[in-house]
Amino acid sequence: MKSQRPIILVGPAYPLRGGIANFNESLCETLIARGERCEIVSFYLQYPSFFFPGKNQNAVGDPPKNLVVHPWLSSINPLSWIQTARKIIKLNPRFVAIRFWLPQMGPAQGTLARYLQNHGIPVIGLVDNAIPHEPHRFDKTLSQWFFRHCDAFFTLSKSVAKDLEMLAPGRPTHTHPHPVYDVFGAPVTKAQARQALGLSIRTSPSSADDSYVLFFGFVRRYKGLDLLIEAFGDSRITALGLKLIVAGEFYEPKAAFMDQIDRLGIRDRVLIFDDYIPQEEVKNYFCAANIVAQTYRTATQSGVTQIAYHFGRPMLVTDVGGLAEIVPHGEVGYVADPKPEAIADALVRFFTENKEVDFARAVDARKQAFSWSHFAKEFTNFADSIHGHKKNQ
Repeated sequence: MKSQRPIILVGPAYPLRGGIANFNESLCETLIARGERCEIVSFYLQYPSFFFPGKNQNAVGDPPKNLVVHPWLSSINPLSWIQTARKIIKLNPRFVAIRFWLPQMGPAQGTLARYLQNHGIPVIGLVDNAIPHEPHRFDKTLSQWFFRHCDAFFTLSKSVAKDLEMLAPGRPTHTHPHPVYDVFGAPVTKAQARQALGLSIRTSPSSADDSYVLFFGFVRRYKGLDLLIEAFGDSRITALGLKLIVAGEFYEPKAAFMDQIDRLGIRDRVLIFDDYIPQEEVKNYFCAANIVAQTYRTATQSGVTQIAYHFGRPMLVTDVGGLAEIVPHGEVGYVADPKPEAIADALVRFFTENKEVDFARAVDARKQAFSWSHFAKEFTNFADSIHGHKKNQ
């Protein structure tokens, strides 16, 4: 029988939106399905409006069923940090896992972790990024305030684990790849997806489909959309008639990208859906595409890759951070240098050698290794082993 002491996950969850919230909810649901008690402690204020570059921080649609989400924490209100710790202590948790992805969360999460440790509660840092993609002056100080109050770390890529060896040496660390997202519904056919997006589809048996490359998610400089756009100016890409779908909210000035598109003369081949994509519509963008491109300048891991795995889509990633760890080159896609010419080379090879069917088949076979159940098992086993807990069976 499982321990009745709950596991507490600290991090964003509904009604907050985004990949980290989706992850926390999926992990909590999986732990519950495995017979654990699990609750999420989330934020009532995650980002002050002046700090948040997007249009809206909240999700649309119904909340996830059967999850307990406590909106107790504010990233900027120190009083809430202590109040949240006291409330967690009353829950008598087996351990607390605090999701860390941004140095600016370090003061709140570090203070929370310190208070919990002082009361004998084990703290696991579930770390997305130890070093931010877009660094600022005080990042190291803010992050290390959190790191020094963790008993151990669980990471989603080897590159993050390596960073933690430098920033927080001597603490036990375990790595497991980001699981495959399964919250976006079942795949649809390419024709259904393109029709839903208003894209061109085959009009007769003899006509050819257009070919689409997908860039999905928030547009930030480190994600290298400009590198992908520049690759689309390559004469070989033009000759192939490829089209680029950009689906996601711009966190950088959109005008700079539009100027680049106009300079290259490719506006008729770039389709921009510049808004946050609701969960129920995600399937249309992935299933409409022939290949998903993540042309990042820096990275650790990415939920976009795991959405591509869920929908059986081949991938093109750049050789940065942990992206290449889960996209075997020449098997499920290509790994390229973060340079426009190298990105263009990979796209030309993919489409001229007709790799889509073979890669998609390999994606479907490989994604079995990224199950939420296996992730949850390793996560709890690691957390319990650190503190000498023995689970009752």
